[in-house]
Amino acid sequence: MLKPDVIAYFGDDPSRIYQLLQWLPVLERLEHSHRVAIVLRDPATAEVAEASTTLPVLVAPEFAELVELYERLDPKVAVYCNNGMQNFQSLLNGRMLHVHINHGESDKQSMVSNNAKAYDRVFVAGEAAVQRHLAGLMELDVTKLVRIGRPQLDLRPEPILPGSERHTVLYAPTWEGDAEYNDYTSVDLFGPAIVRSILDVPDVRLVYKPHPKVTTSPTPAIRDNHLLVLELVAAAAAREPEAGHVAVTEGDILAVMPSCDAMATDVSSVGLDWLYLRTEKPIFITDRHHDGERLRQDVPVSRCADVIDAAGLPGLTALLAARLDHDEHRLARAAMRHHYFDDVHVGESTDRFVAEIGSLVALRDRLVGVASDLDGGVVSA
Repeated sequence: MLKPDVIAYFGDDPSRIYQLLQWLPVLERLEHSHRVAIVLRDPATAEVAEASTTLPVLVAPEFAELVELYERLDPKVAVYCNNGMQNFQSLLNGRMLHVHINHGESDKQSMVSNNAKAYDRVFVAGEAAVQRHLAGLMELDVTKLVRIGRPQLDLRPEPILPGSERHTVLYAPTWEGDAEYNDYTSVDLFGPAIVRSILDVPDVRLVYKPHPKVTTSPTPAIRDNHLLVLELVAAAAAREPEAGHVAVTEGDILAVMPSCDAMATDVSSVGLDWLYLRTEKPIFITDRHHDGERLRQDVPVSRCADVIDAAGLPGLTALLAARLDHDEHRLARAAMRHHYFDDVHVGESTDRFVAEIGSLVALRDRLVGVASDLDGGVVSA
């Protein structure tokens, strides 16, 4: 009978499964020391998950089915990679410890909410995330925040781009979010202009890698500009076949980054992934709100990047060429990496994650043992 120590709970439909997929290899590593299972609520999501992992995948569409499943499995720790509304049905279980692990590290407002207070622990990347929570929430128990780095970035996927003698510039925009306050995309405002600017840099290869939800966006301005960018990339590739200009609309962006020499992106986890993995390479951050001071305050990584806004677009080609030739922000990025990820080196975050989960499994067993003693009338002196 399956008796997992740890379950990874995910209640959303397949459009958001990218949030879980990036954790699967880390959870498979955890499986070496603790039994792990995936618990889903949507059968279509389960089909995608089953094709992506060797871990057992269980589906409980209805709440009553979820309750019965938990009674049968009696898991010890549940981890959550987002704040989906159905998480709260799982959080009703009082025999597990509940851990929010998120699906990235970014400065988006959605990264901090009072949902954090519902979990027994909240795993965060480092100092920047701690400060973000303290600034954004009242009456937060800071001892819930556990700094582990970014385990997903310990993975080393095979590069999916061929080598090139040209400088490669990656444009990796995020999606528009669920609400205006959380909209950081550049696709609708700047996307085609950014692509044209990159293509105008001499001896450059352009790679376009949008967020998965950009490619399926129902928002007309996002959809139309995404399609226009695809047309621009295809036309450039036809004009210069030797350049290797390409749009990568599927696959892992971590498999794209190693082949790139600079990146233009929005406020998102992608920019911080680049800071962690490619600290030595230039980064450009877009500002759709045209508020440089707000960006500096809310998005610390922008202080060691060049900012793209409407006013700066005419000079972007020259600026890109200058940064590829002379990167004046390199030392500042090294310091900023420490602010976001403490002193964690690539490869160490997964070890921290496994160790912290192991400690929580042991803690849960102690807590259940104490509860059993109390129920049985046993009181320690």
